[in-house]
Amino acid sequence: MSDSGRSVVRVENPDGVGPFAIVCDHASNRIPAEYQSFGFANDALQTHIAWDPGALPVARRLSATLDAPLLWPDVSRLVIDCNRDLDARGLIVTESEGRPVPANVGLSDGERSRRIELIHMPYHAAIDACLKRRQAAGRATMLIAIHSYTPVYLGKSRPWQIGIVFGEDRRLADLLIGELKSDASLNIGVNEPYSPADQVYYTVERHAGPQRLPAAMIEIRNDEIGDHAGQQSWADRLAKILIAAETRLVGARHAAA
Repeated sequence: MSDSGRSVVRVENPDGVGPFAIVCDHASNRIPAEYQSFGFANDALQTHIAWDPGALPVARRLSATLDAPLLWPDVSRLVIDCNRDLDARGLIVTESEGRPVPANVGLSDGERSRRIELIHMPYHAAIDACLKRRQAAGRATMLIAIHSYTPVYLGKSRPWQIGIVFGEDRRLADLLIGELKSDASLNIGVNEPYSPADQVYYTVERHAGPQRLPAAMIEIRNDEIGDHAGQQSWADRLAKILIAAETRLVGARHAAA
């Protein structure tokens, strides 16, 4: 769905040959024209209720550095959250961080299905297609999801500058956590500020889990990436760690083959 009828799914560097694929589920705060009745002021659309500020620039720099495909939906999560299961309560919110979303109250089954068919399904189909192409080409793949979060949530401060979220497969997460903890100035969230129990790990688990791909969700506190310098600094720091992880994980996989 888009204002011109074209897909909202964006795929950048689709032919990247590096060992990573990157997703950015909450990259955009765009409200398509047919949903302008949401009535949010521009200042509200700049906040975390609409998107993950700073996440897309970090993901784009990582994509360029790692030669990785990058996929993201160009529509605000206020319309539909592509990082939620279809049965999740947060798929289409009626309130977010204490702010009501009146346009989503009493949503018809038809409109709910429309958003799923035009936004959620095409996004995940594009990720599936990307991973299948890579598998067919014999490319080892690790999946990374880039997100950001607020320094304060419902009055509670969050001390971590960055959090690594993971499920049962800890291969990539443990490498990220270990390297980040080598910097004594950082407070690292381990399944913080969110964990899979919060139903926020949907995209990674859906696409990495069945294929046993090494994967992790990286959450960066958004005051750390509020400007170009912060975005570049975190992308470069993460790229260095991920390149080292590539050697360890992909090398170990080939040695076991």
